[in-house]
Amino acid sequence: DIRFPELSRLMALEGAEVIIFPAAFNMTTGPAHWELNFRGRALDNQVYTVGVAPARDMESSYHSYGNSIVVSPWGNVINRMDEKEGYIIQEIDLEYVKKVRNELPLLKHLRRDLYTLSKN
Repeated sequence: DIRFPELSRLMALEGAEVIIFPAAFNMTTGPAHWELNFRGRALDNQVYTVGVAPARDMESSYHSYGNSIVVSPWGNVINRMDEKEGYIIQEIDLEYVKKVRNELPLLKHLRRDLYTLSKN
């Protein structure tokens, strides 16, 4: 659930370095929010985010935005598709996650004394 930042944060705090989100944004929310959400979650949590979307089928009742995407822990889009059927092959450098987290230790600067997230 890319729209709920707490889920990504909990996974990052548990040590996640790559978070894969299956999602099917529509033709209204996709152009407006798809890339923004994936870049934001990647940057906020210093993880790779991968958005896996169905291809667009204009003959179906639901028109998916498509546009599967891979975003780096720095928030850069490093690979993406369009709305057509296909797949992405992308090398993921887990050492880069460590580098980003060492150079800008956002997760270490959390003020857990002010708020908490729980898994219950």
